[in-house]
Amino acid sequence: MSLLAIDWISVAVKTGQFILSFSILVVLHELGHFLPARWFKCRVEKFYLFFNPWFSLWKKKIGETEYGIGWVPFGGFVKIAGMIDESMDKEQMKLPAQDWEFRSKPAWQRLIIMIGGVIVNVLLAIVIFIGITWVWGEENLPVKNLKYGVYTDSLAKSMGLRDGDNIVGIDGRPIDYFGTLESEIVLSEAKKLEVIREGQTIELPVPEGFINKIVKNKKFSGLVYPRYPAIVDSVSKTANFTKGRLQKGDKLIAFNNKPFDYYHEFDKLKKGHNDSLVQITVLRGVDTVTVSVIENSKGSIGFFAVSPLVLFGTVTKNYSFIESIPIGFNRCWETLNRYVTGIKQLFTGKVAASDSLGSVISIGNTFPGIWDWERFWTLTGIFSIILAFMNILPIPALDGGHALFTLYEMVSGRKPGDKFMEYAQMAGMILLLGLMAYALGLDFWRLFK
Repeated sequence: MSLLAIDWISVAVKTGQFILSFSILVVLHELGHFLPARWFKCRVEKFYLFFNPWFSLWKKKIGETEYGIGWVPFGGFVKIAGMIDESMDKEQMKLPAQDWEFRSKPAWQRLIIMIGGVIVNVLLAIVIFIGITWVWGEENLPVKNLKYGVYTDSLAKSMGLRDGDNIVGIDGRPIDYFGTLESEIVLSEAKKLEVIREGQTIELPVPEGFINKIVKNKKFSGLVYPRYPAIVDSVSKTANFTKGRLQKGDKLIAFNNKPFDYYHEFDKLKKGHNDSLVQITVLRGVDTVTVSVIENSKGSIGFFAVSPLVLFGTVTKNYSFIESIPIGFNRCWETLNRYVTGIKQLFTGKVAASDSLGSVISIGNTFPGIWDWERFWTLTGIFSIILAFMNILPIPALDGGHALFTLYEMVSGRKPGDKFMEYAQMAGMILLLGLMAYALGLDFWRLFK
């Protein structure tokens, strides 16, 4: 991989969105532990965004609590006195229990403290989805509006799809809006697609193993794309024209005398002509005009095409705040359901762990290369519900593990011993660190593959 080929501005924007999103999620999650701990008069010794082995980027002690920012961006923590957690503070546990310690509190209070972070993440996701619906509504591109159909990548072609097809159904269920095809195929484990081809409706079977290929190639939103003509919307001030000039409304029809009909064909033709003088033929009204321009080092000739959303027209439905509330709840539930379905497919072998697991690098790449607040809050809501689900799993070292031991105590009347809790915490930490290292290794392998 060439470092010069990396769009560092895009990387910086993605990184900024990732840091802001996960800072919000982690701080509010830990606040979900911090507040009930203080309500029940537990001493909270530390409240940290990110982990801080050996040193902290910033810290300040206010009252009994040290607030800080660590340098390892894998989460955060609150250190509650008298609790066996990531700090593994065994010395404190050897001393007699104090009234202000976690271990001295009734089981029901400890349970609330433990699940507080998960509750906050669920509530945050609901609030975010309500807010998105209220502010932006729902904008969709109807499948019926795609007058030129779709164009396909090699993976889509391998299952029999062709350029110009219009996919209108999955397993007998109609698809009304473009953009949901890939996730629908994966989550419903589709068996066949209904396609309109040259005016006729045909059925295409989904080949065995195709779902795993979608996951492996990260094609959750890139199996097919709208097919549309290359029409100039605006021209960059940095465009280097040597003869004539592109104008708003021009329809590109040839590149270096090679004719094409659609934008994706133009995109392929201009590859390999970086830093070269090229000729663009356009249809301007009833006239055919040829323009000469130097394609820059990034393969751009300096214009922005009219978006297919504008060309074909989207359908936007706006909602009042009251109307947004049930939709926000539904979106939260649907997000959780899709994630749980994905986990089931992982454990049943329908998708490979090596293809679907990822670390902070994969997560950061889900953010767009330009700052888009709607996309930012949508991803933050999705990650909030995922964080809640992951933390409630009954694994030692996670909130769900601590909650499970507390529930056992409430039912049996017997509290697990400190030694047992120490070993369980260590086992859980080893498991989680191993998974994190594996996921990070997979990301580096994909990055330099």
